[in-house]
Amino acid sequence: MTVRTKRLSRRNFLLTVGAGGAATAAAIVAKNSAPTPSPSKNDKRGTRGYEASEHINNYYRTAKV
Repeated sequence: MTVRTKRLSRRNFLLTVGAGGAATAAAIVAKNSAPTPSPSKNDKRGTRGYEASEHINNYYRTAKV
């Protein structure tokens, strides 16, 4: 191999690694910035709130020090 071929090969390798890194970073940013769906008004779990049921009250009663 000549010196010129080695340089081009290294250059192509570094270009490929750089492009792959940029593509990976863009994919991670796009994945993390996806909007989360907000609960609809008809969704009972979104507006229900905390409910202390019988087994929870039993736990609180037995966990007192």
